[in-house]
Amino acid sequence: MSSERLEAKLGFDRIRGIISDKCKTDYAAARVASEQFSTSAETIIKRLQLTDEMRLILLFEDSFPTAGYIDGHPFLEPLRKEGSSIDALSLAKLRTLLDTTRRVTNFFGGIKDGIYPRLTALSKPVTTFPEILRRIDGILDRYGDIKDSASDELFNIRRSIREKEGAISKRAAAILKQAQAAGIVDPEASVAMRDGKFLIPVNTASKRKLGGFVFDESATGKTTYIEPAEILELENEISELQFAQTREIARILREFTVFLRPYLPEVLDSATFIGELDFIMAKAQTALDFIAGMPVLSKDGSVHLRKARHPLLERALHREGKAIVPLTITLTPGKRILLISGPNAGGKSVCLKTAGLLQYMFQWGMLIPTSETSELPVFDRIAVSIGDDQSLENDLSTYSSFLSDMREMLAEADDRTLVLIDEFGAGTEPAAGGSIAEAILAEIDRRGVWGVITTHYTNLKLYASGADTHVVNGAMLYDSSKIAPLFALEIGLPGNSFAFELARKMRLPESIVKDAEARAGEEFVGIERNLRKIARNRRQLDEKLQKIKHTDKTLEGLTERYQQELEEIRRERKGILDEARKEAEQIVRGAGAQVEKTIRVIKESQADKEQTKAARAELQGFIGALEARKTKQQKAREEYIDRKLGKLEQRRKKEAAAPQPPAPKTEPFKVGEKVKVLSNGLVGEVTRVNGKTVTISVGNISSTMKADGLQRISSNEFRELSRKAFTPVVQRVDANISARKLNFRPELDIRGQRLADAMDIVTHYIDDAIMLSVGEVRIIHGKGTGVLHEEIQKYLRTIPGVARVCDEDVRIGGSGVTIVTLD
Repeated sequence: MSSERLEAKLGFDRIRGIISDKCKTDYAAARVASEQFSTSAETIIKRLQLTDEMRLILLFEDSFPTAGYIDGHPFLEPLRKEGSSIDALSLAKLRTLLDTTRRVTNFFGGIKDGIYPRLTALSKPVTTFPEILRRIDGILDRYGDIKDSASDELFNIRRSIREKEGAISKRAAAILKQAQAAGIVDPEASVAMRDGKFLIPVNTASKRKLGGFVFDESATGKTTYIEPAEILELENEISELQFAQTREIARILREFTVFLRPYLPEVLDSATFIGELDFIMAKAQTALDFIAGMPVLSKDGSVHLRKARHPLLERALHREGKAIVPLTITLTPGKRILLISGPNAGGKSVCLKTAGLLQYMFQWGMLIPTSETSELPVFDRIAVSIGDDQSLENDLSTYSSFLSDMREMLAEADDRTLVLIDEFGAGTEPAAGGSIAEAILAEIDRRGVWGVITTHYTNLKLYASGADTHVVNGAMLYDSSKIAPLFALEIGLPGNSFAFELARKMRLPESIVKDAEARAGEEFVGIERNLRKIARNRRQLDEKLQKIKHTDKTLEGLTERYQQELEEIRRERKGILDEARKEAEQIVRGAGAQVEKTIRVIKESQADKEQTKAARAELQGFIGALEARKTKQQKAREEYIDRKLGKLEQRRKKEAAAPQPPAPKTEPFKVGEKVKVLSNGLVGEVTRVNGKTVTISVGNISSTMKADGLQRISSNEFRELSRKAFTPVVQRVDANISARKLNFRPELDIRGQRLADAMDIVTHYIDDAIMLSVGEVRIIHGKGTGVLHEEIQKYLRTIPGVARVCDEDVRIGGSGVTIVTLD
């Protein structure tokens, strides 16, 4: 089976497309297309580690540059040829490329050893080119334009151009004043600018009084715009200077190209490095979208997929607001073939495709959406038989196609092969199909093949139940009470088809269902009934175990919390007692000293009444001080507690009002990046960046707009949108229009018509002429009083599709005929 067909069967072609759509450069998109399934464990681990390191960088390293990834090969490769020269836009792209290379290598150079070892090793051989960047900065300003100071000659040329332009402006103003003084120009008129030319608006009757060249006239014909001869001479001088400027810029760019050419091999290596990083980054971004991780390489060849999710199915379910049920699949050297059975639409095929797709992604070098404790081996080949490949051209029926797949599979199946077979043996008479399927299963079991197989055949389930086989049964669980699939895999038990239960749910007559059970035989019905009973008992047991685990966990949590609270209470109690004990000791010592002092005073004074009274008063004062101290300490403790509670409340409010984490910082746009205009969907390439405004090239048109109105896009998206935007319009001509075009005459005669009738006829005639894309028409109205001539020409000049209105040559009608030129 070809790799393209295998990838289409597994769905990896869509994974490849998702990764490709995230590539910013054509180089990276080509790498996605060319990267192949690998059978080398060393290559696979290297690819996975590079992707995983980039995934971690995108998650945690804000300083890593994620913008400025442009493809340098298209404009660098042609410079190898002698005589070739870089253009100004490519020079700006080269600066973006080298600056991105410098920032990336600086990032990895500043990382501690051992953090991102694979990517750091990838960046070490890359050269940065400070001298090339210095030279480019000497030629280009920060907006990507050629500097005046790029050369002395260019500086002088541009200074001369500015001087000449200033002289033209002054001279045009002087000529206008002279013409106004002469009365050939209205006093309120000013110098007009059209197509970059300075024009003097002169009254048509006086147009020959001003020397120069007629450039245009007004719609009414009353004003003629003349370019004075003096100004034309100055403009010719400016044109010569502009040609000289172009030649000097070309010389500067040729000189730079000659300087660059010896460095081209190393610069192209840098471009390749940036493309490789873009490729790895696209894989890492896809892994982040899939919530994927890096599995472990199995040492004994076992397959342990833990909490595996099919990435495409998960995306589809997410759009519908549903959650996927993760799968756990285990294959060991003792039981290396998983035989999955169960009801239709129960998830058997999804389980098989999940195992196959994740194994293919793993060996392609892509992180997979499973637990990072998952283990996968390396197979030499993956063989599949999925879906209906019947072919009228090759005279293949469904079963013939299955047998053809089996023949190809058996031709090379060995112990390094993973086989994936969906609906094993289906498509023919059940007894014969089951027998052939069992014989094939026995053969691939004998060869040591690994695999995941889905089936409904009971004989295959019984074969897998044998103790001397390497096949293990697996059942897709089903809620028999609700007659609904649970999409969960249970390894160790065969699955039940629930055919009779489904028939009853679909309200098939009960008599027919019972007759079917009788025809199936008591043995078959008994097996199905026992399988159903085992599955139900197993589910009930799992539910009870889950409840016990949950209760144990809750009890452990409560016990731990109560233990912590008890310890805290004990600490507080001990602290309070210690503090009270210290205060009591201080009080006793102070009181004892005061009493002794009082007694001593009384004894010494020999019970003098006044001194005894004073001693008692002093003792009462001491007792009052003790009470005040006690009150003060209690108040201080209360204030301390209030402060603590206040701080806790403030912290709680602060956390509740904490702003959401800021959106990821986006880097400024770089010259050469592909972007999309959000307002109209047009796509282009950045040619100039000026602060918050960006100039982009859309086809041959340049447009300047605000940066927040643009969005970075991948090279694939740019190519696809460009193709849609510039798809040629298919012209369809209505048969009625073709007939009108054949009957249309380029000359209209309205002589003798009243003004109102004539205007109506001319209106319809000009509408037809514009619709039929006629270039020029003649309207014959005669001279008469001149009313038709004046009104018709006045009306024609107001029509948007009319380019020019004038009288016919005097020799063939003059003012009696109007010539109308259409856009």
